[in-house]
This record gives sequence, C-alpha cells and structure tokens, in this order.
Amino acid sequence: MTSDHTTRTSADLLVGASLEMTGKDAPGLLEAAGLLAPGTRVNVTYLGTEDDALRLDGVRAVLGQGLVPVPHIAARRQHSAEGLAGYCRALAEAGAITELLVVGGDPTSPEGPFPDALSLIRSGVLAQHGARGVAVTGYPDGHPAISSEALWSALEAKVSEVAAQGLDASVITQFGFDATTVLAWLEQVRARGIEVPVRVGVPGPAGVKRLLGYARRFGVGTSTSILRKYGLSMANLVSTAGPDRFVADLADQYDPARHGDVALHFYTFGGLRATAQWIQETRR
Repeated sequence: MTSDHTTRTSADLLVGASLEMTGKDAPGLLEAAGLLAPGTRVNVTYLGTEDDALRLDGVRAVLGQGLVPVPHIAARRQHSAEGLAGYCRALAEAGAITELLVVGGDPTSPEGPFPDALSLIRSGVLAQHGARGVAVTGYPDGHPAISSEALWSALEAKVSEVAAQGLDASVITQFGFDATTVLAWLEQVRARGIEVPVRVGVPGPAGVKRLLGYARRFGVGTSTSILRKYGLSMANLVSTAGPDRFVADLADQYDPARHGDVALHFYTFGGLRATAQWIQETRR
C-alpha cells in the first residue's frame, strides 16, 4: 500500500466527529445542541448507575435535537436475554436501534448470560431488532486487565462476527493522550486486515484533575512524558486542558493510506457544551 500523504489540519479531522453523553446529561445536551451540526452522532452510555428509562430519556433527547443517537449496550450488565430483547425493542420503538456500540461493561463477572461483547453480538438479538451498524471497542493504550494478544483476538472476532451478520462494523477507541501511540495502533489494525472505520477517542476539554481521574479509571497510559506532550500540567491540577495539541498532532501525522478511514469521538466527561464549543471553534 503506497502512501500519498497530504498534511491535514485539525479542522479536517473534525468533520463528522461524534460525542458521548450519559442519560443524566440530557439537560446539558440542550445547551450544546445549537453548537452541533445536524446529524452529529451522539453516543449514549450504559452506566450501572442508570436504568433503561434514563438511558432512553437520553436517546430521545438526542433525537429531539436532530442528532443521531448511538446507544451503548453493556454485555455483562444484561441480566437476561429477554431483558436485552426488551431494551432493543424500546430502542426500536424510539427509532434509535440503527447504530449501536457494544461494550463488555465494568462488572468483572457477568450479571447474566453474556460474559463479553462477542457473546452478545453472536446472540443475533441486535440484528433481529433492526440494528444495521454495530461498533466495538479498541484500546490503543492496551487494557490493565487484558493481555495485548487477547485484545487483538477479541477485536478481530467481534469485527468478523458483525460483518458475518451483514451489519456495518466499526471501532471506537478508548481515549488517550499520545497521538503517536494511537497512530501506531491504527497501523497494526490495518496490518491485521481490519479495514472498518475507526473513531479515535479524544478527551474533551476538562479540568486536569478530572482528566487524570478518568485516565486512571480506564487504564489509559499517563507517564509524565506523555502528559507533558499532551499539555497537562501536574503542577496545576485545577487548570483546564483541551485536546488542541493531541488533535493537531493526529491530523499532522494521519495518512489515510496507512491509517485508513478515521474520525474522532469525544468523551465529554459531562462537559457537552464545552466540547461542542471547542469543536465549533476549532473547525472555524
């Protein structure tokens, strides 16, 4: 595969960017909606502290603003196959089953019949209720509890299973702080024959202390050199950091011939308006 690399800008890479929210973030979405382009994808998470009613409220809030909801489904949080089918029916009735993200979920032990995302996808329930596209997770920084070999095997199996069911597969990565690590991981993805679209996880603008807290929670690499490269100041934890440098580095080094179809996905950490405003101002 030859490379015809044309340097891109941060604004170029932001075309089609997606964001993430929880069910409780619905009021914040109202503040941010006017800053988002119609049709913007907004992922609605599947937190253990929320119930299906709250998740559906979030989905309906996204639809109500002319945006596209991408509901998450956490495999290990499903208490039964019947419960999963009921949630899928509710999403279908709301007009929000077309695109989904399937994750394993936080519990170390499954609360029902699905030990991981692959087993839930293999059940066929998603396609039966009208899903057309299913995204799965990727981990450029690795995972503290899962070996690299197991992560690659799982990614290949999930993408293959989604495609085998005639659905559109894609990958959404965990957020990170080092563009070089992300791009190297993308090259490995393509070298393994995984050619589906990838949305690179990006931390939205947030307080340094908050960012570091989420990074520790999700096992994201946070060495001093990486944090400094990103622009985080350990000496000033009350300051706010945006993804300007990370996105600029990603855009500068991104080569479609090597890295494939790539877009950005923003983890907003409750700051929907701040993230939407950052995207709008950067695109300008």
